[in-house]
Amino acid sequence: MAFTPAQMSAIVSLFKDTEKSDSEDDTPSSDTLSKLGPGNIGPARQLNEDTTAPESKDIWSAAEVPEGSEYDSLYDPRPQPEYDIVYSQAVRSEDVFLQMGNKTPMTSSCENIIIKIKLPETKVAEVELDIKPKFLDCRTPNFKLGLHLPHPVDEKSGKAQWDAKQETLIVTLNLCREYDIFNF
Repeated sequence: MAFTPAQMSAIVSLFKDTEKSDSEDDTPSSDTLSKLGPGNIGPARQLNEDTTAPESKDIWSAAEVPEGSEYDSLYDPRPQPEYDIVYSQAVRSEDVFLQMGNKTPMTSSCENIIIKIKLPETKVAEVELDIKPKFLDCRTPNFKLGLHLPHPVDEKSGKAQWDAKQETLIVTLNLCREYDIFNF
């Protein structure tokens, strides 16, 4: 069955609501729908109109430089030592026997990160260690390790132990995690 253009416009006028109602405020008009496009999906962009001149002759602002890059040195000939990263949990009896806790074997349930740095032919007095929330910097006369950490850590509470037999520095850091489905 084919409709003529006049019949089609008559059908359209049947479904067209010409009365003003309270619910009309909630529905967008056809004018606003025609102005929308793929760029309107998602949150609206905020224009940054900060046109103040930089105070110094810096090339980049502090926000543009990734954290820990101040420790990167391309001209340092010292090799990077071998290291291992291990996660650890504080498992209690209710977690093991009663299974009352929400801990899983996943790394998202871990409280600590343990970094074992192998420093052969190094004495404990020669080790310089600096911890930032997302960066570990370990320097000796023979080695240099600049390690970007996979998770933010509490730089104030942590411990470092020297294993003289294996010539290994063991750094234990507490993870700073937000509470989520695994951590509460």
